[in-house]
Amino acid sequence: MTELIETYSAAWCTEDAGERAALLAACWHPDGQYQDPGADVQGRDALAAHIGSVQAQFPGARIELTSGISTHHDNFYFAWHLALPEGAVIVEGVDFGRLSSDGLITSICGFFGPPHG
Repeated sequence: MTELIETYSAAWCTEDAGERAALLAACWHPDGQYQDPGADVQGRDALAAHIGSVQAQFPGARIELTSGISTHHDNFYFAWHLALPEGAVIVEGVDFGRLSSDGLITSICGFFGPPHG
C-alpha cells in the first residue's frame, strides 16, 4: 500500500505529462473517480489533466504525506499537504480511498483542511 500511495503522490508532483501518465497507469484504475472540494473527475486521463492544471497553477508544488496510511479491507486514508518549492504549505487535507479487485486505486475522495473533532 505504501508503494501504491507513493506512486500516486509522485503523479501529483511531476509536471511532465508523460511521466504523470506512466505513474497513474501503475496505481490508478482506468475508470477511477477522484473528488475534492473543487474537482470531480472520472477516469485516469481526466485525473492526469486535473493534476496538470494544479501543477500549472502551482509550479513545483509537491504533495507530501503527513501521516501514515491507515487501511482495512479495500479502504484506506492518509493526510497530506501541498507545499511550494520554498516550503510554504498552501493546503492540507485528508484523502479517503478504495482499491479495486486488481489492487489499483479506484476512488479517492479528498477533504481540505485538518480533520475536525
